[in-house]
Amino acid sequence: MSSAHAIRRLPVAALIAGLTVALVIVSVLALMLGAVHIPWRATAGFLWAELTGGVVVTADIAEYRIVVDSRLPRVVLAAAVGAGLGAVGLLVQAMVRNAFADPYVLGISSGASVGATAVVLFGAFGALGVYALSSAAFAGALGATVLVYLMARSSAGLVPLRLVLTGTAVGYGFSAATTVLVFMAPHGDAARSVMFWLLGSLAGATWQMVPLVVTVAVVGLAIIAAFARQLNALSMGDEVSAALGLNASRFRLLLFVVSAAMTGCFVAVCGAIGFVGLVVPHVARLLVGADHRRLILVTPLLGAVFLVTADLVARILLPPQELPLGAVTAAVGVPVFVLLMRRRGALSGGN
Repeated sequence: MSSAHAIRRLPVAALIAGLTVALVIVSVLALMLGAVHIPWRATAGFLWAELTGGVVVTADIAEYRIVVDSRLPRVVLAAAVGAGLGAVGLLVQAMVRNAFADPYVLGISSGASVGATAVVLFGAFGALGVYALSSAAFAGALGATVLVYLMARSSAGLVPLRLVLTGTAVGYGFSAATTVLVFMAPHGDAARSVMFWLLGSLAGATWQMVPLVVTVAVVGLAIIAAFARQLNALSMGDEVSAALGLNASRFRLLLFVVSAAMTGCFVAVCGAIGFVGLVVPHVARLLVGADHRRLILVTPLLGAVFLVTADLVARILLPPQELPLGAVTAAVGVPVFVLLMRRRGALSGGN
């Protein structure tokens, strides 16, 4: 028996338990480690004090603030975004019937980048204060979503190939617009900030961001889980879907709206973090097979573990500087992507 088949025979419940333990461990490490190392006992004490309303001595206030106000919301956001991007990647791959699609194939992240770049470089949406960046990014993502839908729809509805090609073209167009804005930037430092955001970062994580992102992730996951059986049918083709009584065109439109809303929210908060939505669903398939009813239970946890770990590495690899989060996920994602392609080639005779 091959190792891949042996892995698939692992009970889903045991895998979920193992991933949950891994998420707790890496989250605790993320709270402890950084430019300032905080022992685990102190970290646990700060968390307990925050949960119970306990007292923190004056000498520990600085470390308490680092754990509770800086690192904890960052860990929560990393887990929520990782889980959400992994699930959206699973959704998009079923929607367009392309195993190598990811949440950004629809051009949404490129639209968000234009809005964010306009804020960083030229102060657009300045009246919104601290919410200017996320608001402009979400507005750009919404504009890209509407444009892709209007261009991709046809008498047959949203056809997978047409949707992918339209999203790719729109993405290239918005990327070109971002490049022009960066070229016109009056200050070099601002351009550097834009590039950092474009590669993704959770450096600006605050508690104000947590409720919206967690809500979007939870609601999105619930919707995807509710339609897991239909995703199985859709991934086998529109003919099979029709035979099973599923209107593939109407269902694909629903999936498009859900994936666009989730992706737009995540990109608006932390930029375009690549490879999470591409690699994580594939790894989940290696672990539990192709049934979306099982995948939707494993993929979010796997994505959360991956992104919390990547964010930790981004913070501690070159202290006191911080690497763009997308650079870390790419360092893992690129070789995994190549291995996955080679594996698919071997399974299909190299075609």
